[in-house]
Amino acid sequence: MFRSLQALLAPALVERMVLMANHVLASEPVATERLRPHAGRSIGVEWTEWPGLLPAPPVLLFHVTPAGLLEWTPDGGAPALADLVMRIDARRPLEMLAQVAAGGRVPMEVQGDAALAADVNWLVDNVRWDVEADLARVIDPRLAHEVAGVSRALVKGLRFALSTGAGWAARWRAGRT
Repeated sequence: MFRSLQALLAPALVERMVLMANHVLASEPVATERLRPHAGRSIGVEWTEWPGLLPAPPVLLFHVTPAGLLEWTPDGGAPALADLVMRIDARRPLEMLAQVAAGGRVPMEVQGDAALAADVNWLVDNVRWDVEADLARVIDPRLAHEVAGVSRALVKGLRFALSTGAGWAARWRAGRT
């Protein structure tokens, strides 16, 4: 039952993540300008050492559109055949999640097109979602500022909880070996 639920929810979640990524990319003209020359190229994400107890992740294969945005193509083939392949070590998902939540980068092996890799790396380093600006388009800017402040505090608490949990997991794992 869990696997069928995962098969139903994972594609919807990936589609929403791609919509969010495209929203962030479109809000920064320099970001789409960097991706436009790579239109038609593909970016694949592979997970290595995926924990057997967790359901398998969905196929993550993206194509760059002529507009400089991303399109998820789950039926586009194997991510290993993409122009740029990013292999992420998923042995310790809790520690990886804590690292991302703390603003860090996930260690990965990158193979393929060097120019595309350089531009993707630049995007990861320089493009951020401006939550407050998006909220200010919908609600009063002062209220948007307050909501964004509360959100930042919640994220800070979540980062602390995840890093603490990852530390406990690492100590527990070290004690078992």
